[in-house]
Amino acid sequence: MDKRQQLGQSKRWVIKIGSALLTNDGRGLDKMAIENWVTQMASLRKRGVELVLVSSGAVAEGLSRLNKNKRPTELHQLQAAAAVGQMGMVQTYESFFQKHGLHTAQILLTHEDLANRQRYLNARSVLRTLISLNVIPVINENDTVATEEIRLGDNDTLASLVANLIEAELLVILTDQQGLYERDPRLDPTAKLVAQGYAGDPVLEAMAGSTGGVLGRGGMLTKLKAASRAARSGAATIIVSGRITEILLKIATGENLGTLLLPAQSPIAARKQWLASHLKVRGTLYLDEGAVRVLKSAGKSLLSIGVSRAEGKFDRGEMVACVGPDGKEIARGLVNYNVEETRKILRHATDEIEKILGYVAEAELIHRDNLVLV
Repeated sequence: MDKRQQLGQSKRWVIKIGSALLTNDGRGLDKMAIENWVTQMASLRKRGVELVLVSSGAVAEGLSRLNKNKRPTELHQLQAAAAVGQMGMVQTYESFFQKHGLHTAQILLTHEDLANRQRYLNARSVLRTLISLNVIPVINENDTVATEEIRLGDNDTLASLVANLIEAELLVILTDQQGLYERDPRLDPTAKLVAQGYAGDPVLEAMAGSTGGVLGRGGMLTKLKAASRAARSGAATIIVSGRITEILLKIATGENLGTLLLPAQSPIAARKQWLASHLKVRGTLYLDEGAVRVLKSAGKSLLSIGVSRAEGKFDRGEMVACVGPDGKEIARGLVNYNVEETRKILRHATDEIEKILGYVAEAELIHRDNLVLV
């Protein structure tokens, strides 16, 4: 089985659909096209594929509803259009998914939501819960409140960060082009499509840089950088035309379409790099021998019963070091409780947390998905 066939059978996808595909030349949503993609996603979901959808198009739909023919330049005008258009997007997706017995959930995010570790954990928890409930999360940038300082800038970037967030195996970027070409196909009709490469390869980024703005606001270079970000947590990326008939189902069968970008690192190495290299340690948890053994040999989550002491000042979602009885650091991870809460539940079993705190944020002190050995 080749790599495309393996990825086609993967069980967690992030699918990003760009504005050029979603709108009728910028004038409202192309509902016929959207219904077609929804039908394909419903088929994938029934096969057991977990899906998160990142969708553009809110501003264009809002401008259409407001009878504006020209995209405004003022930020507050764009925010207002996005607020109006978001309603149309939600209505459209929900109505089409309901035909297949599926519900959707609207999630609006800014860069701060994913850069702040407490918000990151909250977003991660709710997305995983929605997926477990057989709900399709529909994610867009929160244009109604985002400013130039906090906006992600494009939904390619947002999709890659969501892939990190839920540890997707595959990021599918549907666009209006076939994929990455060696050169700008508008200028050189003989330019060949790049079928496969590695995310973060500077040679490929140089190719994309020469194609200018072929793909609208995001551009091909933005899509390659998104693939590089997604690769941090081990996700592969396929950049492909969303206008290919049954494209999502063809990806699922491993057809050689678009440009496949593979992570240069294994998922574990990428996850370790992402967690251990980009965050500051805010505190220390001291583990007993049993907890150390479980983390090292079984790869399980860290439970409060295996922790004897907590030092430092940390909030939910911040990085802490895990230290064994010999004083050596064995792991780092994103903690699910702040330092005061952690101290209250030390040496207590999971089923005692609610009685002690009055609530349960998470069953684990650090979930194994957010824990790396060092």
